[in-house]
Amino acid sequence: MDDCLIQSDPSVMMGKPVVAGTRVTVELILDKLAAGETHDQLLQAHPRLTEEAIRAALDFAARALHADVIYPVVETAK
Repeated sequence: MDDCLIQSDPSVMMGKPVVAGTRVTVELILDKLAAGETHDQLLQAHPRLTEEAIRAALDFAARALHADVIYPVVETAK
C-alpha cells in the first residue's frame, strides 16, 4: 500500500489524516462506508478520490487499530 496517499499536516483539517492533495479525511471515508455508501458513491461525491485512496484509508485505519491500545466498549441500554 502506498503510504504517501494518506498524510497528516497540522495546517490541513486540524492534522487529521487525509487523502493526499485533498481535504477528504480518513474519518469521513470510514463514516460514509459504515453508513452504507459504496465506493462508487464515494468516488462520485468526491471526484479527487480514487479507488486506491479509499483502500489506503482503510489500510491506514486497520494499521492504527493494531497499536497496543485497549479500547473500552461501553454498552448502552436498549
